[in-house]
Amino acid sequence: MARPDCPRCGGTGWKTVEDRSSSGTARVAVRCDCSLADRTTQALTRARIPARYQHCDFENFDTGLYDGDPQAPAWNRSLDQAKLILESFARDYPAGTSAGLLLMGPCGAGKTHLVISVLKQLVLRGHAGLFYDYRELLKQIQDSYNPVSQSTELEVLDPVLEAELLVLDDLGSSKPSPWALETVGHILNTRYNKSRITLVTTNYLDTPPSSSEPVRLPSRQAVPREDTLTDRVGQRIRSRLYEMCRTVELIVPDYRKEVRQAGRVGLR
Repeated sequence: MARPDCPRCGGTGWKTVEDRSSSGTARVAVRCDCSLADRTTQALTRARIPARYQHCDFENFDTGLYDGDPQAPAWNRSLDQAKLILESFARDYPAGTSAGLLLMGPCGAGKTHLVISVLKQLVLRGHAGLFYDYRELLKQIQDSYNPVSQSTELEVLDPVLEAELLVLDDLGSSKPSPWALETVGHILNTRYNKSRITLVTTNYLDTPPSSSEPVRLPSRQAVPREDTLTDRVGQRIRSRLYEMCRTVELIVPDYRKEVRQAGRVGLR
């Protein structure tokens, strides 16, 4: 739909422009920019890209966030490498694309920004894609079991299973349960068997940042080690992700915690 208050088209969705050719100049009607912008918004909404992330693209992904620390150059190189991998994926898709991507890294590293950048670019090129937060997806499936609900499990799951491209954000963020593991396992196995491409982000690594053994404090109180991705999703799902996704690890600290607390502002 066109903007009803648009000064260029008067709400019709069409504007006239000069068309110069060898036979002379004529006035022709073309789609107004306000109508094109609205169609872009509609495409991003159909892909379920949240409004707060619709600004994300590769151009505004900052690969020079960190400074003032001896490890800052390595952290910035990690961001730059991840960006290059995802830009290449989006540019070449679907040619030669047989596997998805698994982005692993701490909170605030920019993983969601990068996968949204891919999804947004591909959707605007005409491909069909969907974005789902892991916890939100599980909740929608659970709600479909409620007899009062207006949706069924099939109505929720079918688009997720069949989407040409699925972004599953924040995998492992909720505590694992047999039902949750069975559900996400079914989704990933079905998409793998149908050769559907899946992009996944997670805050959990294959090796915990802390020691593999609990840390003993002077008081003899044990501090448990941090969970790995396998702890959160199980060995079977982790094994399936090895098969269906290329792993991209962002080796950086939590941007929101480490940088914003220091007074810097940026896009994440």
